[in-house]
Amino acid sequence: MKKVLVTGGSGYIGARLCLHLSNEGYAVTALCHSHIPSDESWVSKMDRIVDGDVRDESVLLELAEYRYDTVVHLVSLDHHQSNGNPAMVSSVNITPVWSILDIFSKQGLSKFIYFSTAQTYGVLKDETVTEERRLNTQNAYGLTHQIGEVICDYYNRTSAVDCSVVRLSNSYGAPIFEENNCWWLVVNDLCRMAYTQNEIVLQSDGSPLRDFIHGWDVCKGIQTIMETEEKHAVYNLSSGITRSIMEIAVIIKNIFFKRYGNVINITAPVGKNASPSSSRYKIDNSKVRSIGFEPDWDLEAGINDLFDYFERKNNIIN
Repeated sequence: MKKVLVTGGSGYIGARLCLHLSNEGYAVTALCHSHIPSDESWVSKMDRIVDGDVRDESVLLELAEYRYDTVVHLVSLDHHQSNGNPAMVSSVNITPVWSILDIFSKQGLSKFIYFSTAQTYGVLKDETVTEERRLNTQNAYGLTHQIGEVICDYYNRTSAVDCSVVRLSNSYGAPIFEENNCWWLVVNDLCRMAYTQNEIVLQSDGSPLRDFIHGWDVCKGIQTIMETEEKHAVYNLSSGITRSIMEIAVIIKNIFFKRYGNVINITAPVGKNASPSSSRYKIDNSKVRSIGFEPDWDLEAGINDLFDYFERKNNIIN
């Protein structure tokens, strides 16, 4: 049984990934910061759970002695938090990447998977975005992840560790744990607003474009990358489908009507019926598909799953 360490194991993506990999037969260690989750069904599936700070070298040294086959590194401030003090942001977003690779490469680590972001590409226009596109980072979040990618490239060239980089588009889906901070994500936020308020209020005119991939498909993609023989690769992990925020809101509105029989309004600061751009980018995922990845979740299924989550939660409360 292969041993996998997931940093940020109790986070929004990490908790789901730990559960998925455990169900697929991996011996998973979840590195959790601040506290160990109270969900006994989740905890029982983990091989190990470590409460520790990825910035603490003593924690990393102790973990490295367990001789993991793969480390999946998820810890990062979000794009809002990454606009903070550079020293603090670097201590979370950059230094742990270097520290983990420095320490674990000396203990025979085979594979390191680094979660980067499609934001390293910068502003996207009418184009198909492949992994070969020049990076043009426009914010601190993207900048720190671009530096993380450079660190991975360095260890690909100077060590025996196979470092793979995952440029994630935008994930969504119901959280594994109630405390997971995921309601600022657009699809999650709009579905919750529709369910709790019977309306959708956009923060823009609805024209911004996004590629959303469901959390379970993210997990499937990571497993595919873990199991491929391809080395030192960079992968776009996306659905490959780009929609405007208004188009997403309309899909949510239609699904809400089918489920509950209520017509909800969509309002926006500038016009209620913003027209989607005739030109739109595509975050190409053919490279990760070429090694066996195939998304299982379309947006409609993911939205229905979110409404199922709200119903379950509402039944518990009532």
